[in-house]
Amino acid sequence: MSSAPNPNLAALTAAGVSVWLDDLDRTRITSGQLSRMIEVDSVRGVTTNPSIFDKAISEGADAYAEQLTALARAGADVDDIIRALTTDDVRAACDLFLPLFEESGHDDGRVSIEVDPRLAHETHATIDQAKDLWALVARPNALIKIPATPEGLPAITEVIGSGISVNVTLIFSVERYRAVVEAYEAGLALAQSRGHDIATIRSVASFFISRIDTEVDARLRSLGSPEALDLLGQAALATGHLVWEAHLESLASPAWGALAVAGARAQRPLWASTGVKDPSMAPTRYVYELVVDDCVNTMPEATLRAVADDGPVPEDTVTGTQQQARSIWSRLEALGVSRQEVSETLESEGVQKFIASWEQLRSTVAAAAGS
Repeated sequence: MSSAPNPNLAALTAAGVSVWLDDLDRTRITSGQLSRMIEVDSVRGVTTNPSIFDKAISEGADAYAEQLTALARAGADVDDIIRALTTDDVRAACDLFLPLFEESGHDDGRVSIEVDPRLAHETHATIDQAKDLWALVARPNALIKIPATPEGLPAITEVIGSGISVNVTLIFSVERYRAVVEAYEAGLALAQSRGHDIATIRSVASFFISRIDTEVDARLRSLGSPEALDLLGQAALATGHLVWEAHLESLASPAWGALAVAGARAQRPLWASTGVKDPSMAPTRYVYELVVDDCVNTMPEATLRAVADDGPVPEDTVTGTQQQARSIWSRLEALGVSRQEVSETLESEGVQKFIASWEQLRSTVAAAAGS
């Protein structure tokens, strides 16, 4: 079997998009599959969430059985078992990515693990668990996932301020993205004041792309007018393009300039939830329409395979799109589709979906442990 890099995924990487896999399980690690994806599919990082771990444990029961049984016999409760299983997987994946981590100047080769989503509205508990997870994984290329809720923002600042790298999740609007950037910059300043080397800290801001189209398109179909139907499938990319504009503006600010001189690295926008939900859309839509230098795209494997089999890969589909993006949102607002209302709905639903996934994971582990 060829070990040459897939040309489409290599081209995407050359265009400045870091390809991360939105999936992880123990069999991928132990079988060598993840190593092969690093080599052949240009995979430069991994993101995880409760649903991914639930699928991994329920479908890969044999891979986890011995450890799970030992933990249960030792008296570990469900949450302790989840923490042990998931942090072991993340630690092992971090080790696989360590050469890429070093080669990329510590930007890539990153593996994300999530704070318990039940803490999404609890600042101090989020801070405590983020620090615990960082210490438990004990790898410099880990990222701790913290949601961009109002309560999550000060937690992001404190965790960054403790020298810990963070993947900020559940971002649905430009306005909240700007608040995330401010939280990151405040965290870097705090870290600097505490004597941390801010050049070692990294962060990505995960923008959940496809969920915006799902929510907005449902509203447009409900309206049913020609004007509404003409805007189907456009809200998510328009918002992503405006996020990129906000990113560039933040890098031009005096506040960022001072941090950059001290060695700080920019918080990269990360396009998440890039698997299409509407079967009428091309499976590569949320990849090819978000190509721009120095971003991350984390893909479920089906999306990654669609890119691998498609082509050619565009070089830049974001620069110069912002005027059109603003026009799209002006038209949406004129139809009564409120950007603020959409983002608030998606954030609330996002937290609840993550909590539901976490509880499903707990049920899966409890059943496997016989408790």
